[in-house]
Amino acid sequence: MANPCMSSPRTRLSLTRPAATRPAELQARALRQTRREHSTETAEDYVEAIAELTVLEGEARAAGLARRLGVSHVTVIRTVARLRRDGYVFAQPYRSITLTEKGRRLAEASRRRHELVVEFLRALGVPEPVAQNDAEGIEHHVSPATLAAFERHLRPGG
Repeated sequence: MANPCMSSPRTRLSLTRPAATRPAELQARALRQTRREHSTETAEDYVEAIAELTVLEGEARAAGLARRLGVSHVTVIRTVARLRRDGYVFAQPYRSITLTEKGRRLAEASRRRHELVVEFLRALGVPEPVAQNDAEGIEHHVSPATLAAFERHLRPGG
């Protein structure tokens, strides 16, 4: 039996329309913002991992980053080269990778955002492992306004 919702071209078209329509310029602005956030997501993950490895192991090396981030050694080398070019790290072959001041600021901001998102999710009743996992994605895309709202919710009057 044919699906009655798919019986006419008019019905098919209505199924492909978004439920809520936004003006094109608002949607375009939101999508551009998301693309910008995706472009910084890798840098944030790397500088945060470099900072953590430096504290935990005394230094950050490509092999440690590869293990921690679940990527290949070659991927780490290429990404670290880009981070170096962009001024986030100092790196030389066969040496440890260190953060520049710019890299330290980015790592600290990323860590603070992550912690705030985790704290907010836990306050909603999300179990710790799930909150940690979900925060890995949310932290890169949450706006400063939303983070401020999280903070107000967690620390009213503070």
